Amino acid sequence: MLPGKNGYFGEFGGKFIPETLFFALSELETIYYKVIKSKKFKNEFNYYLTHYVGRPTPLYYAGRLTEKLQGARIFLKREDLCHTGAHKINNTLGQILLAKEMGKKRIIAETGAGQHGVAVATAASLFDLKCEIYMGSEDIKRQRLNVFRMNLLGAKVISVETGTKTLKDAINEAIRDWVTNVETTHYLLGSTVGPHPYPMIVRDFQSVIGRETKKQAVKAIGRLPDYLVACVGGGSNSLGMFYPFYKEKVKFIGVEAAGESISSGRHAAPLCAGKVGILHGAKSYVLQDEDGQISSTHSVSAGLDYPGVGPEHSFYKKTKRAQYTAINDREALKAFCMLSQIEGIIPALESAHALAYVIKMAKKWGKNKNVVICLSGRGDKDMEEVAKIF
Repeated sequence: MLPGKNGYFGEFGGKFIPETLFFALSELETIYYKVIKSKKFKNEFNYYLTHYVGRPTPLYYAGRLTEKLQGARIFLKREDLCHTGAHKINNTLGQILLAKEMGKKRIIAETGAGQHGVAVATAASLFDLKCEIYMGSEDIKRQRLNVFRMNLLGAKVISVETGTKTLKDAINEAIRDWVTNVETTHYLLGSTVGPHPYPMIVRDFQSVIGRETKKQAVKAIGRLPDYLVACVGGGSNSLGMFYPFYKEKVKFIGVEAAGESISSGRHAAPLCAGKVGILHGAKSYVLQDEDGQISSTHSVSAGLDYPGVGPEHSFYKKTKRAQYTAINDREALKAFCMLSQIEGIIPALESAHALAYVIKMAKKWGKNKNVVICLSGRGDKDMEEVAKIF
């Protein structure tokens, strides 16, 4: 299922952008459709996924956690074992190869939790490209280790002091930069958000997660799983997991950040509590006030602290292909600790939201069900923030 004409998933998506960017997006779309049919490109991309990223990542049966919860059998798709510590590197390498095809010498990106920024800095270093990364000053405080990693890898991290000083504002500044330097620069967007063709491209590069999971589940379980569960910020890890199963009879559950609580208004759950609007070049569900102004968000997880979501997720919600729910900070932290202590795996706070929902539901689903959680990243980056909270 590709997006339809002009990049729409049903009523969601599109290109709501300054005229300056139409050429850049058209160039990107043309190159993308060309290279995905190219055997040379596929071979190069797969080479780096295998020998640099470390794919395929394991599908791990969390036996002790399953035993403790006395319910559904729980499997973890171990994206935390990718080089750089998260799924972000899959899309990053794909887009870096696209940038090379277009002859771009400079890469810019946005980052919230810092994992996308680290992945971009890593790939830019590998291919000797100039790299600048926009990051909200609040996220810089929360993710100091990742800022150091980006600098060590040769990237320049630009602190964003406007707005809420988080991911939304980092994207705003990256887009402003791109408008000014469009001829020499590729904007390496990290999630399934933004104007067409970005949601499609990021989803396709991340779909390696779901394709691997399909094969691994059949081998481990003897059939496809009953549930796929993943956290949803912009939506890259979850769509990477869900998309290859779109036509299968497998239930999709996306877990957003309820922050302090949905009722408090201090959350980041546009699919659960937002309205249809325009953000960062696409039509989707957005957190906004009655005047259409973008609302402030809150989550303990920097990577989920975003007021919008990708248009394909909005389409899944509207068509009821996926179910969306939200987990609050306290529940995510509890799940973070539980997996660490029972399985010896420290998850990213983003992934802990998906894990927390499964912890709540496992017994209700029953022992004859199988659930796969996309463990989108490891928790090293979150240790300082979690230590402060505790």
